[in-house]
Amino acid sequence: MKKIFFAIFLAAACFLNAQEPPAPRPPVPNPLEETRFNTIKYGTETEIAALIQTLKNEGADYLDDEIITLAANTRNQKILGGAFSFFADREKGGLEERAIRAVEEWDEEETETVLAAVDYLGKVKAVSAAPALKELVESGERRFMNAAFRSLGRVSGSEGSEETAEYIIDFYENREPPDDNRSIMITALGATGSAAAVPFLAGIASDNEERPVLRMAALDSIAKIGDPVPPNGGVGLEAVLACVAARDPNVRAAAVTALGPFSGTEVDTAILDAFRDSYYRTRIAAAQASRQRKLAAAVPYLKFRAERDEVPAVRDDSIRALGAIANDESTAVLEGLFTERKNSDRVRIVSGEMLMRNQPERFLDRLIMEMDEAKQKNQNALYNGLLKVVGETKCANMEGITQRLMRQSGVIEKSYALDMAANNNLVSLADEIKTIAGEKNEGLARKARRTLDKLGVIYDDIR
Repeated sequence: MKKIFFAIFLAAACFLNAQEPPAPRPPVPNPLEETRFNTIKYGTETEIAALIQTLKNEGADYLDDEIITLAANTRNQKILGGAFSFFADREKGGLEERAIRAVEEWDEEETETVLAAVDYLGKVKAVSAAPALKELVESGERRFMNAAFRSLGRVSGSEGSEETAEYIIDFYENREPPDDNRSIMITALGATGSAAAVPFLAGIASDNEERPVLRMAALDSIAKIGDPVPPNGGVGLEAVLACVAARDPNVRAAAVTALGPFSGTEVDTAILDAFRDSYYRTRIAAAQASRQRKLAAAVPYLKFRAERDEVPAVRDDSIRALGAIANDESTAVLEGLFTERKNSDRVRIVSGEMLMRNQPERFLDRLIMEMDEAKQKNQNALYNGLLKVVGETKCANMEGITQRLMRQSGVIEKSYALDMAANNNLVSLADEIKTIAGEKNEGLARKARRTLDKLGVIYDDIR
């Protein structure tokens, strides 16, 4: 009897073991990633610096932890410079401790390493770095002064902004810094965002005897802070409005640009009046301010500038402002600019871009018609410009034009068609994309495969 029960037990155990899922296989290492991992661990400074640059170009972050570990234990300038730059470009934390150590030990590090560390700390707004940056300023080392002040303004934080602003103002007024540091210090005050700095900045901006470059920096900083005094602004706004009529044209242009964060009838009037300025940068500033504020009253001025201004940059910014305002009046102006075939290619392309950004379903057919007309007449610049606009368009009825471009012989047409397929999730064109993925042009084929990946299409059958 015992033998029978034992046999039953063994059978049940075998059955249960047979039902258990197999142990998961360890992931197969990616050869490229494994090589890169080993490069970070064992490579030369040149190999590591080159790899970091490659990762930067690819936007890859899977080796970030390894780079942080590496940076913590090296003083190699190439490696540290590359690491700080890679993380700074993405405003990604993780290297703050090492960067602060580089600043504190500036006399033991390479100059390029310290500068890269300072820039990184500013980009990630590392509040804990403020004491180290002040110590670097106090060292008197002119090679670090501009970078240190620039980052000091960025890292001040909401709680320490007033203290940092007071420190910079005191240094400016009482330490007699060199002229090449003053502009950076004024810019740093704007980065702090401290309202306590506005009276000081307004004084510089309003001083007709001050150097224009410093007045312009002060105006820019006032705009960044915004001078939030009810109802529409206090001494900062007064200074900006006064500078709109300054003798120096560059100061006038900077003042119009600085009107952005302010509001009120007086501000709107100043912007509209700036369209009459003979200096083209002031007219550009007026167009940009109108764009930022979506100033409907500016539409007639923008129309005039878009049609008649002798400076292409003014026309461009005027058209973009019309696109930002996007009311019925501005849309009618844009349509007229686009459809008038006597206008320059650039005017028509930018106008078409604005129309497609605001009302793509309404204007897509007309854009395609004008694009076909340009190709028929060998107007290559216009054709390529409108093709780019179509390539960036997102709307409901893109399948037809996308398929048509995919079937053309030109590489440019196919490349933009792939963008259109990805932007508009055109899974229905998977077979067309697979055909491109099998072409001999390897660059185009790779882009087609990436497009299939974005669309979630399996493409094992590509030859």
